[in-house]
Amino acid sequence: MSGDIEARTAAEGTVVRYQVDPTMSRFTIKVSASGLLAGIGHNPTIAIRDFAGEASFVPESLDGASLRVMVKPDSFQVTDDVNEHDKVDIENRMKQDVLETGRYREIAFESSSIELKKLGNSYFVANISGRLTLHGVTRELPIVCQVAVNGDTLRGYGELSVRQTDFGIRLVSVAGGTLKVKDEVKCSFDLVARK
Repeated sequence: MSGDIEARTAAEGTVVRYQVDPTMSRFTIKVSASGLLAGIGHNPTIAIRDFAGEASFVPESLDGASLRVMVKPDSFQVTDDVNEHDKVDIENRMKQDVLETGRYREIAFESSSIELKKLGNSYFVANISGRLTLHGVTRELPIVCQVAVNGDTLRGYGELSVRQTDFGIRLVSVAGGTLKVKDEVKCSFDLVARK
C-alpha cells in the first residue's frame, strides 16, 4: 500500500515537457501604418514560419511552469494579398532595415515566472513574466494567454504588443515621412505543443 502512495506522490511531482509543433501552430505579427498617407499604405500581416519552443509544468500542482520560444526572423513572410513586387519590398526592408537579420539571427522569449489559474478541468489562464530578446536588446515582457491541455497535447493562444523602439529598432518611413510604420506591433499566437 505504501508503495502505491509513494509512486503516486512521485508522479504528482513530475514535470511534463511539451515541444512546440510549428506545423500545427500559428504565429503572426500585424504591422500598422501611420502618417498622412496611411490610408493608402499597407498594414501587412507577417507570418512567422520558423520557430521552436518548449513548455513545461507539473500537471497536478501546476508548479514548475516554464516557457521558452525561439524565432528565426529571416523566416518572416507577408501573407496579405499584395502584388509580388510590394511583398518582396516589404520583406526585404523588414529583414534588412528593421530586424537586421544578418546581425540578429534569433528572437527569444524565456519565462522567469508563470502563474497558472485553473478555469476548468483542463483550461487555464497563464500570466507569464519573462524576457524577450529582440534586435540584440533584452526586456521584460508580460504575456497573458489561455492554455488547454488535452491528453498529450498542450495549446496556448493569445496576443501581445511590442514597441519596436524599446528594442532599438528604427521605425521605417517612406515618402518623406508621410507614410511610416507605427511603433507598436501586435503579435498573435496559437501554439500547439506535444509531449
